[in-house]
Amino acid sequence: MRSARSKTESIALKLYAVLMQAATPLLRRKLTRRAVAEPGYAVAIPERFGVYQQPPETNSELLWVHAVSLGETRTAAILLRAWREACPGLRLLLTHGTATGRAEGASLLQPGDVQVWQPWDSRKAVERFLTHFKPRMGVLLETEVWPQLMAAAQAKHVPVVLLNARLSAKSLAGAERMAWLARPAYRALTAVYAQTEADALRLRQISAPVAGVFGNLKFDAKPDATQQALARQWRAQHHQSVLMLASSREGEETEFIRQLVAQGVLGSAVKGLGPRLRVLIVPRHPQRFDTVQRLIEQQGLRVSRRSSWSDGPAKSADAQQADVWLGDTLGEMALYYSLSDLALLGGSFEALGGQNLIEPAACACPVVMGPHTFNFTEAAALA
Repeated sequence: MRSARSKTESIALKLYAVLMQAATPLLRRKLTRRAVAEPGYAVAIPERFGVYQQPPETNSELLWVHAVSLGETRTAAILLRAWREACPGLRLLLTHGTATGRAEGASLLQPGDVQVWQPWDSRKAVERFLTHFKPRMGVLLETEVWPQLMAAAQAKHVPVVLLNARLSAKSLAGAERMAWLARPAYRALTAVYAQTEADALRLRQISAPVAGVFGNLKFDAKPDATQQALARQWRAQHHQSVLMLASSREGEETEFIRQLVAQGVLGSAVKGLGPRLRVLIVPRHPQRFDTVQRLIEQQGLRVSRRSSWSDGPAKSADAQQADVWLGDTLGEMALYYSLSDLALLGGSFEALGGQNLIEPAACACPVVMGPHTFNFTEAAALA
């Protein structure tokens, strides 16, 4: 039985509730700014605050699955295939926090399913969400444990399970600094299934009810076969190696280009001789596509964007004349990895915890990582 909050924890939750409600206008402004670069963030903004176009549910039959972003949504796809096979007629309530997650999640929906944004963690928004949809059960993926949401689910007797759970040492330290909020939130979970024994140990330290260790479900994901086939076709059309900076973050692109220019791979040293290899940069966040293009052009280099290729880079005059290719499409990482001979994994050269390296491994693309892989410790060790 889940224990009640202490008086101190209750006071902390009330203060948190006041702060989150006060921050609501800031979120609205942030979404408006974000939508300039990513129009997906302008979709159904009222859902973030518990206001829905769908009629309220009259009974509790929805299985609520929260997949915050693209990676978690792909993990959800693995689970949903098995769940739908075991439970024909399953109705899904799928929530997300990012535009990329929502776009990917749309392909998982079947008639009768519902897809909305994750509610902002204010008392009003989470109450409206749970009252409107009346989920029978909630499944959170990896890390998404929010204090108000968990408090409301517990009060409404909605069981919530955390699957494929991970908690880095850095995240644990942050949770312990806010223990009066974090501990009751994790304690309110019905069960937690961790990726690794180390994750399980850290989760127990923050009061999570760890019920088992299942490994990382992302190892069960298969790359998109259509994208891999397209990459093979494109590789057959050009005869140069491709070096990729994958899921790059701010600061990494500039240093990457600087090093390639210093080594004579890019820049004036190769003008007129043709590139010694093809350089592909795929930023982690879509809103940075234009920014990264400007960074490259400021170095006197020409850029060709994947979105301008209709029949691949070998048949694009723009791509053939460019110094750097820019991967500016969503959901095509399997294409990019399968096109590349070597990938440098972004987020690992700055203290950002790295990125999922299971996908390039599944695409048979060798990977070079920086020293910062604390968000994917097990996968990095296995690699």
